[in-house]
Order: sequence, then C-alpha cells, then structure tokens
Amino acid sequence: MALAASLFLRQSQSLVMTPQLMQSIQLLQMTHVELTQFIEQELEKNPLLEIASSEDGVRERGADDYSGGSDEHPHAENLGSDEGFQPDLYDSATAGGADSAPEAFDGGLDNVFPDDAGPRGADAPELLGQWKSMPGGGEDGEAYDLDDFVASRKTLADVLNEQIPFVLPAPIDRLIAQHLVDQLDEAGYLQGSTAETALRLGKPVAEIERVLARLQELDPPGVFARSLSECLAIQLKARDRLDPAMAMLVDNLELLARRDFATLKKLCGVGEEDLLDMLAEIRKLDPKPGTRYETSASEAVMPDIVVRAAPDGSWQVELNPDTLPRVLVNRDYHASVSRHTGRNSQDYTFLNECLQTANWLTRSLDQRARTIMKVASEIVRQQDAFLMHGVDHLRPLNLKTVAEAIKMHESTVSRVTSNKYMLTPRGLFELKYFFTVSIGSAEGGDSHSAESVRHRIRTMITQELPDAVLSDDDIVDILRKGGVELARRTVAKYREAMNIPSSVQRRREKRALARAAAS
Repeated sequence: MALAASLFLRQSQSLVMTPQLMQSIQLLQMTHVELTQFIEQELEKNPLLEIASSEDGVRERGADDYSGGSDEHPHAENLGSDEGFQPDLYDSATAGGADSAPEAFDGGLDNVFPDDAGPRGADAPELLGQWKSMPGGGEDGEAYDLDDFVASRKTLADVLNEQIPFVLPAPIDRLIAQHLVDQLDEAGYLQGSTAETALRLGKPVAEIERVLARLQELDPPGVFARSLSECLAIQLKARDRLDPAMAMLVDNLELLARRDFATLKKLCGVGEEDLLDMLAEIRKLDPKPGTRYETSASEAVMPDIVVRAAPDGSWQVELNPDTLPRVLVNRDYHASVSRHTGRNSQDYTFLNECLQTANWLTRSLDQRARTIMKVASEIVRQQDAFLMHGVDHLRPLNLKTVAEAIKMHESTVSRVTSNKYMLTPRGLFELKYFFTVSIGSAEGGDSHSAESVRHRIRTMITQELPDAVLSDDDIVDILRKGGVELARRTVAKYREAMNIPSSVQRRREKRALARAAAS
C-alpha cells in the first residue's frame, strides 16, 4: 500500500472557554471581599475605571455605570445621575482667583479661629509638616479616622513575654523560653517536644523541662500544656484542687467522654456525689486557654441579598447596596486622550484595550447581579413556608429545581450559592442552607427536608425527661406518626452528627444531674 500526503477540509463545532468567559465565571462565585479586591486590582491597571462615590450618590460626568446606562437595573437609581449637577456658586476664575475669596469675605481661619487653625510657618516651621500630615490637620479638611487610635489587642506571645522576665531571670533561660513560646499554637498548647528542642538548642532535656515547668506557672493557667489532660491538671494545680482522685479523673478523660461514670467511681475511689462535684470542677476549666488572646478579628458577614416582608403579604427581595460594586467607565477621558494620539500609536492601542476591558467588566458585574437576583428570588419563592413558620417547614430543594425554574445550568446556580448570604426575618443564612436532602413521607404526602427532620430530633431530645429518655427506635416511631419515614440507622447518623450521645449515656447523665439538683 503506497503512502501519500493529502489535504482534507473538516468543519466541526466545539465549546471554547475564552479568557473573558472564564473570568466571568470566577466573578460569579467570588465573595464580596474577593470581588472588592479584584476590582481594586483592575482600577490600578485600567485608567478608564473609577469607583462611584457612595456618600452623595452623584457620579462624575462622562462616566457610565456598571449597568451600561440601562434603566432596568433595580439599583441604578442608587448611583445617581448627571441631571441637576451644579457647579460651585463661587467661581474663582471670574472673581480674581482662589486666594482672593477668603480675603474678600474676611473668612480665613487665621482671623476667625487664630488659636485652632494649627501651627503657622512663621511660628513653628518644624511643626507645619507634621500638622499637614495628620488626618484632619491638612488643608483638605479630612476627618480623623478613629480606627487609628484604637489600641491593638495583645497576643498570647505578648502576654507571655511580659511575664517571662519575672520567673526566668537568667538570659539563657529566657532564650529557651522564647523558643518554646514560638512553638505554641492558637490554643496555647506546646506543639514541639522537649527532646527536639533540646537537640536543636544543644541543651540537656532536663534543663528544657525545668524551663517548661516554670513557664507552665504563667497566666493564663493551662498554657504550655502538651495535652488536654496536662492542661486541666495545670489549672487544677493552680486552684489547689489536684488531689489523687482528681488526678485519676484527669488521666482518664476518655472514660469521661463516654460517660462511663461507674468505672470512674471505681478508679477514683469516690462516691457518686463526690464524682458529680469533680465533674462540676472540670466544667469550670478552660480547655483552650490561648484562644482568649486570639489575634484574628472576627469579621461580620455582610449579606448579599436582603429579604423583607412586603405590605401585600409577599416577600421583597433585593440586592444589598453595600455589596454592589459601583464601577464607572470614564468615556470622556478616553475621548479626550484619543484625540491627541495617533491611531497607529501604542497609546491609542492601549486605550482601546482598556476601554474593552472596562466595558467587559461592567457588563460582567451587571450580569452577576442579575444572576444572583434570579437565584435568590427563586429560593425565596420555594422556601416561602420557611420564612413564614420556621425551620420545621423547610422544603427539600436541590440545584436542579432552581436551575430549571430560572432556565440556567446547575453549575451556575452552584457558583451563585457558594459563599453568598441572605438576610431574612428568620436570620442570616447561607444560600446553600436552603438546599437539603428530601426524606420520604410515611403517608405518601409531601416529602420532608433533612434539616427540618434534624430539628425535630434535636427538639425531642431536648424536651425528654430523665425517666423517659427516647431511644433511636422511639424517635423513629414518633417521626413515623408525624408523617416522616426514617430508618433507625439514619436517626443514629443524624444524632451523632449533632454531637448528641446515645440514650443510655443521656439517661445516666440526666439522672445524675437530677439527683445533684435535688440534693
């Protein structure tokens, strides 16, 4: 068979992910913080992009908002308009310059408030630069930022370093102590072993243990522990409560976790009342003493969607204006610069690329807002009973149902619901909270949500009496009478996921607590 070269013409279709399409998908699943950081990066690279002022809602002339000038966007009126824009009543160009106005009206700060106007160059020239650099002290009149004057929180390392010189006067011991402080985790536990520390520092293990013993006397009590048992023992020793019975209890925390009180009474050699007193002492201790000095500040979750009750009984769904990025495209600047550049120059090419990128970004942000609005509105329509009556009426819902209702792909709905939050009259919830597994009905009626079933199980166990503790079989029977068909192993799985002990352990603990309360 002879080999020969030939040409073929073939036509085919394929889905290609362009860079802009991939970027739009990434914008859709970004959180508010991530989106803000991305827009800030684009502002640094693109001179045609601007951020609208949120103080007065008036935007600069010649700039288009992110909705492309369309009036259909539900929040377009929040960005303001160019109508009614008035220039300054006093025009310095026609009145002899900007410096003549204060003198003509005798309204200078030096005449009105001579003592509060700040240092003058003739009085203290060395202080004039400091005064202008202070917030609110310059000529621009910016207000003070109170966050600049807030005292920073002390970290666990700061608190320990302040105490170390009082317990370890020797410089060598302080160096060892500093090395041990660097090995603490956020909870205050020592991660490295003393043998590794001794090998790294070239010191005997006994010397490291001696320094560690002194460090375990510092505040907060329990710091520098290597295990939970040691942490509790250090705190009990500081309270002078570490007797042999309590030490045995601390050494057998696994029995306490299983609520095996009978074995604990034998090991500790105490009665039931003494054991209850010991358990009360354990509950007062802090298993993570270092978390009180945690430096990571808790950030409040800002909702992306706000749901309010409308006067007609329906629900009003709207996007949170605080999370909507107000991105503007300054077309006047583009036109002004383009007139002074040649069409074949690099500047003209750069401006056109910036304009295309800015237009794409505004359209993508507008499409992102519309998509989030569609998904949120459909979720509110599906979960109307939850908003009215609570978690017991949460309906089973999946991504496919919402995607078919709004005629979008399931992957798009999944990206929208990731890390997005909705503020409702029932509280603040992540959008994924409303998507739960369906559980069949015992009577052939409507199915039930897995979250509502877990809520029922938690409520039943909370309300049970010490003499009438419900087993998993009892919970299955009660749920079946309520119209929920659920297997016993599923009830046990839900109970363990909620960190609820078994019926035997709950009965033993509740009876002990009841006798302790009666005595």
